[in-house]
Amino acid sequence: MSEQAPGGRQFSRRRRANVDGGRQHFHKVGVSPEEEGVLLRLAAAQHVTIPRLLVESALASAASETPSERRNAMAELFALHRLLANIANNVNQIAKVANATGEVQSELHATLDAVRRTAGRIDAAIDGLSLP
Repeated sequence: MSEQAPGGRQFSRRRRANVDGGRQHFHKVGVSPEEEGVLLRLAAAQHVTIPRLLVESALASAASETPSERRNAMAELFALHRLLANIANNVNQIAKVANATGEVQSELHATLDAVRRTAGRIDAAIDGLSLP
């Protein structure tokens, strides 16, 4: 189910996959220096080449994200899932000690801060997935 690139690099392919028979049609696009800068920034942010960025952007419907944006969103959500599981484990350990001893550990404040930061990252990830 996970997207695996050659060499075992998960979610990191910059170029599009090869197609049988190759790509038969080519398009040459001229851009100004300012447009080139914007294209470079967008491609770098999505970890793709400029040609891939242009093709994916053009072929994506107006209301949906490109495959690269979707891949990046999935990677961020997987990272948030792992982080949330670690924090839940810490909260469980702190609660277990608090229930057994009646004392609240000093780590409680740091753990709750981590919960708040993670909640903020989840909100940001959801906002990034929202339709325009």
